[in-house]
Amino acid sequence: MSGPVSPALPASATPSSAPGPVRRRRTRWGDRLLYGYTWLILLWLFAPIAVMIAFGFNDTRSKSNVSWQGFTFKWWGRLGDYPDLTTAVVNSITIALLATAITTVLGTLMGIALGRYRFRGQAATNLVMFAAISSPELVMGASLLSLFISLGVQTGYTTIVLAHVLFSLSFVAVTVRARVVGLDPSIEEAARDLGASTWITFWRVTFPMILPGVVSGALLAFALSIDDFVITQFTSGATITFPLWIYGAVRIGVPPQVNILGTLIFAVGVAIAIVNTVTSRRRA
Repeated sequence: MSGPVSPALPASATPSSAPGPVRRRRTRWGDRLLYGYTWLILLWLFAPIAVMIAFGFNDTRSKSNVSWQGFTFKWWGRLGDYPDLTTAVVNSITIALLATAITTVLGTLMGIALGRYRFRGQAATNLVMFAAISSPELVMGASLLSLFISLGVQTGYTTIVLAHVLFSLSFVAVTVRARVVGLDPSIEEAARDLGASTWITFWRVTFPMILPGVVSGALLAFALSIDDFVITQFTSGATITFPLWIYGAVRIGVPPQVNILGTLIFAVGVAIAIVNTVTSRRRA
């Protein structure tokens, strides 16, 4: 005997009714709006960079490089027309490299300590570290200048390096700490169980796992250092960096060489970011 037959559902009650396409259509429009909004933000961010690159090829005939007068490559062969500008760029690059090297070492050690261990005063250390990140550069620059004057230290190249190390140290420590917190301690325990010493375990196991965080912190410290103006202005003394030179040249006109050097610095940063991305994908 056959069982009772269930009554047929009306067409409007079936799961494959009209709300499915409507929902998909709404989702599709939402995705398009999100993509459009994202591209608008990217265009807004990269528009000044595009203008900077374009005006490096401007055939200007005056000291002010603010209006387009033609296309030329001649300025690329005349980068050395302003020796003070070349010196300022060299100062910015060397200061950024020194500050990045020092900050990366100290920040990595701080990040490992804060992410791995618990010690007295850890809460106060975190508070000071995040206060350094959130405090305005004007306050930090003025406080550093007061410190150097109180100690009788002559401001100049060395004080700029010290200032850049101090304000970028927290960024590296936070980045490395976030990487250390996510590590699996059982991997290091397995290495020690297999006979590896503490030093070998760090270099063969721990450091390769936190290396992406270390590299990210180093790149962030370099970017913060090479374009800093406010803190450098307070602690520079007679030393001139690239941002300080541009600030001083604005009153009489910024030459196209500034745009070219800015383009080169931007290109190097983009190349480093691309290499880092490709390397990360290959490791993945």
